[in-house]
Amino acid sequence: MKIVLITQNEPFFLSTTVEYIINNMPSGCEVSGVILLGASPFGRRSTFVQRALTTFQVFGPAFFFHYAFKLIRSKLVGGDVVSMLKRYDIDTIPLDGPINSASSLQVIKSFEPDLLVSIQGNQIFKAGLLAIPNLGTLNLHTALLPKYRGLMPTFWVLKNQENVTGVSVFFVDEGIDSGPIVIQRKIEIGDMTQAKLIKESKRIGAECLVEAIDKVKNSECKLLPNDDEQMTYYGFPTRKDVKAFLSAGAKFF
Repeated sequence: MKIVLITQNEPFFLSTTVEYIINNMPSGCEVSGVILLGASPFGRRSTFVQRALTTFQVFGPAFFFHYAFKLIRSKLVGGDVVSMLKRYDIDTIPLDGPINSASSLQVIKSFEPDLLVSIQGNQIFKAGLLAIPNLGTLNLHTALLPKYRGLMPTFWVLKNQENVTGVSVFFVDEGIDSGPIVIQRKIEIGDMTQAKLIKESKRIGAECLVEAIDKVKNSECKLLPNDDEQMTYYGFPTRKDVKAFLSAGAKFF
């Protein structure tokens, strides 16, 4: 079974997740290529300087310099997704435009994927893309859907002082985090910082993705509903949201 991964070259948490999936692929499955989209959640049109300025303004100097240092360190030690893929000799798939463009679809089709797997893919997938793999498209979301659809769920569950969160692996449809769920697993938040919660969510999420791929391969999926009537949705935080996050006693790291 040929699998194309859709992710991004995020230098902080994703490399470990993608590496786990590569090393634990079910028998008979292979990653034939990886599509790297632009840095989430800022979008393709934002420059590096614009993204850095937004991060500083919204999250504050301590957050900014903490992750700036981690970014520099990641570049020096090869801790990003691209460097990891090179170690495994796995091809990245270059796209000339947005993932839903005609030229991009042509390129993706040429890899003949049976399954697409999205991990922090930050573009909405439209019908043309979803029609390519004969077994569908899986996505990892680090919350218990249908709650906390959208961006940065680890931030929002801490701001809202939730006791429990989790991960969901679901089949992608044309909505936002709205497709039927293959696997869910709960996580007790306890006193975790956001960084710790992200790491734990990605670790458990990687395990769930491998399990979901195996279920798809063996036609063993028992789908759970992702009820729109129960959904909540969150976007990118504002500075006011960050102040409320800190006032609630939550910590970034």
